[in-house]
Amino acid sequence: MIYESQSKELDLEKCTRLYPAAVVEVGGEIAQMSLEWAELNKDKVPVKHYVLVFDFDPLSEIQVNRQELIYKTYDEFIIGMREVDAFINKVSK
Repeated sequence: MIYESQSKELDLEKCTRLYPAAVVEVGGEIAQMSLEWAELNKDKVPVKHYVLVFDFDPLSEIQVNRQELIYKTYDEFIIGMREVDAFINKVSK
């Protein structure tokens, strides 16, 4: 089940984790934070962009094989999440 987006081919059958995150910069450090954290701190810490993270390592291992789909705005991010969801639901039927 290959999902294609942003010039990437993601084999979702091999994906062990899929999660959303907000990317923020604080004091020169860049970090992925939960969407909830980003929303609660939006007045203090601006979001640089949003990502959907696809991990391909076994759950018991450190995540080194990952791909990210990057979205500049929250609206693009929501559209991207809906597209992935629709793809998964279509293929799994």
